[in-house]
Amino acid sequence: MLDSLLTPSLPVNALASPVLYTPSLTQYIRRKTITVNIGDVPMGSDYPIRVQSMTTVDTMDTLGSIAQSIRMIEAGCEYIRITAPSVKEAQNLENIRKGLRAQGYMTPLVADIHFTPNAAELAARIVEKVRINPGNYADRKRFEFIEYTDAAYAAELERIRAKFLPLIRICKEYGTAMRIGTNHGSLSDRILSRYGDTPVGMVESALEFLRICEDENYYNITLSMKSSNPQVMVQAYRLLVQRLDQEGLKPYPLHLGVTEAGEAEDGRIKSALGIGTLLEDGIGDTVRVSLTEEPEREAPVAQALIDRYTNRAQDSEAIPAITTYPINPFQYTRRATHEVANFGGQNVPRVIADFSRVPVTDHDVLHPIGHFYLPVPDKWRMNDLGADYIYTGSHPAQFMLPNGLKQILDYAIWQINPDQANVFPLLTATEYLDARSNSVQLQPRLNFVRVALSDISDELLTTLRSDQTIVLLITTDNAHAMPELRRLFVELINQGRSDARLTTPVVIQRSYASIPSEDVPLYAATDVGGLLIDGLGDGILLSSPLAQADQLKTLNGLAFGILQAARTRITKTEYISCPSCGRTLFDLQETTAHIRQRTDHLKGVKIGIMGCIVNGPGEMADADYGYVGIGRDKIALYRGQQVIKKSVPADRAVDELIELIREDNRWLEPSLVNE
Repeated sequence: MLDSLLTPSLPVNALASPVLYTPSLTQYIRRKTITVNIGDVPMGSDYPIRVQSMTTVDTMDTLGSIAQSIRMIEAGCEYIRITAPSVKEAQNLENIRKGLRAQGYMTPLVADIHFTPNAAELAARIVEKVRINPGNYADRKRFEFIEYTDAAYAAELERIRAKFLPLIRICKEYGTAMRIGTNHGSLSDRILSRYGDTPVGMVESALEFLRICEDENYYNITLSMKSSNPQVMVQAYRLLVQRLDQEGLKPYPLHLGVTEAGEAEDGRIKSALGIGTLLEDGIGDTVRVSLTEEPEREAPVAQALIDRYTNRAQDSEAIPAITTYPINPFQYTRRATHEVANFGGQNVPRVIADFSRVPVTDHDVLHPIGHFYLPVPDKWRMNDLGADYIYTGSHPAQFMLPNGLKQILDYAIWQINPDQANVFPLLTATEYLDARSNSVQLQPRLNFVRVALSDISDELLTTLRSDQTIVLLITTDNAHAMPELRRLFVELINQGRSDARLTTPVVIQRSYASIPSEDVPLYAATDVGGLLIDGLGDGILLSSPLAQADQLKTLNGLAFGILQAARTRITKTEYISCPSCGRTLFDLQETTAHIRQRTDHLKGVKIGIMGCIVNGPGEMADADYGYVGIGRDKIALYRGQQVIKKSVPADRAVDELIELIREDNRWLEPSLVNE
């Protein structure tokens, strides 16, 4: 049946050209790249996806840098990046390298350069690779808008060429590799003035430098497009791949990372959402997970993301090809849906908690999903992570649920349930079609239908077009889960007729069994988040065949965390914190924990926590407030990208930050916020 649906009746193509940014949207095919030689560990599609991280100790602390590098290597890092903000740190890379080699560690070293071409030129003679940021290698950021004529812009490119050529020639002479690494938050005033704060600007920033390299016949290059916003990050990488192909540039390997992802589960979710989405598309040749934790803790997370694709091609079931892609992969647009109850339309995506294996027999069982019963006033309270629905399968709840929570039952049980007005049925595709063909009365407001890609048929699509009460619950058992679910969405979009487009809301269900519990957030953030950032999905249902009461809180929090990382439903404070490096001017982990403790009740507020001015106002691009180290125990506080308070003593800085939030009438006392 599905083969007959492959030619869409609504031909829409959002791509700028017939060239696609990925070899396949339905098969796992890794993007073919050239090989880049980095010491004895080459990178590219002919080699495994590499793991890397970055040291956090002061680069001038030779022994500390060596010891931390060894811990990182033993945790799985295949490249070690070390900051070199000035010539003296670049010089000390020689001592670090010699110390590692003396102990038998041959792992390639990467010098991380900002602002200082002379440090880059020195480091390129010492280590195996240098990373430059095109946003600040040849430009100083003053946050100025500049009107350029074409001639003036061309003159700026010649100025950049003159500053950049010495590094290229040194890299060619010494066999040193280079990463041209764009960061969303540190685009130059020149790029921002011409292209805006966009993925287009990010890509052009790198291509300006890359074209100079190719003019000099230097190709030992990797590229990156990093952002603290996974949506922007994914769009920029996809666009980069497209532009490389369109311009006839070489297919360079790509370094993947979500910058300033944060800590703990939130940092892992945000990283997986961006990195995993691209890996699903076959994009990426090395991974760095940026967590506000010790760097050796990053490598296992990166490896877990990579390992999922080791045997993906063999483990996956075949998915029919997508020949016309109706979604713009370079710009977010939410799929158009009609409203059914509080699903679809302009509603935020909803969270459904799976209680099918946990009897709902007393009030306390709802605590893990954010609903709290208070016996004395006989009232319910709900926190910001309160689930919207519970799916109880074949076991109805044994008490009246709070107003903010609705129940879903299997169709057969719903049919005999005494309260059909306030409980909603979940039908299989077959049950739904039988009910409609036999004119069986369903719930008049809201019905759920579980479908897989194999359930899609002309009969089902035709029936859905005329039914305004249905929310689809889509699922798959395919190892290549996200692409199969994406294929199902494409089918729904492409099969809509111009006079009756199919706009049924869709909830994404994923269930995980036989995988380590620490990998569930990574898999779910990839499978569900990768769809959400393309505008696909009106809700989440996460399940585990072994889910017990103590796991419900984890799965519920994970669902809300994915929605937050995808920027589709904001329910908590967001922290954009850098992973620390040798430039950091305070204890970043301790400070982040302290700020979180004081502010994590401020729903929707974004706070950037940056260890130094390099990762300052630019890197926390879309934060509402910023806390940036500018000297030992000295902090600058920002509102957006504008510095408000300079040189605040560190012991007063968090209080001053709270005062700044209070001045903007965005502060709430914790005692006034629900538990």
